[in-house]
Amino acid sequence: MKKFIAFKTFIAVLIFAGFTLISCNDDYEIIPVKLTDVNGNYKAKLITSQGNLGTEKIIEFTAKDTVITFKEFPIREIVKAVVQDPAKVDAAVAAIGKIEYKLDYTSKINTDHNVIELSFEPKTLTLQIPVNGTNRNTVVTLAAKQKGFFVGQDWSLRFGLVAEKITMDGIVLTPFETIKYDFPYCVKY
Repeated sequence: MKKFIAFKTFIAVLIFAGFTLISCNDDYEIIPVKLTDVNGNYKAKLITSQGNLGTEKIIEFTAKDTVITFKEFPIREIVKAVVQDPAKVDAAVAAIGKIEYKLDYTSKINTDHNVIELSFEPKTLTLQIPVNGTNRNTVVTLAAKQKGFFVGQDWSLRFGLVAEKITMDGIVLTPFETIKYDFPYCVKY
């Protein structure tokens, strides 16, 4: 008899919980995105990968009008591809210092998905990388293989870049495996 009463009580609690959940007010009003919503300062998760090696870190950048500005673009993998001596990479990165990079984009609102689509127009990145006591003129060709998105649901920005080719003193670096810079989640602060 006690088992039957406990079972009835359990069923009553389940039914009550079900009605409680059904009666919740789930009205969610979607706020439409505007092109100016992209503007702001961001903290971003950056996943840098080359082949099957990858690193993750948090970086910051600013988006304003039609330009994303990195005050400190991540160049470690580029330097590593040029210097090739792991013991000298840190010294070369320190000698180069902070590199500012500006990434141009055009934007378009996709009202069906409440996102802003970003089409990127990357410029080449020029560096003076110290190799064995001499500064080598290095040009990195960057590309954006996919569109980026500013998502209206959580006000985040997502995009990626690829370093396709490195030219050092006019000679294309070979062999070279592309370097991917993925920004899967960038939030305003």
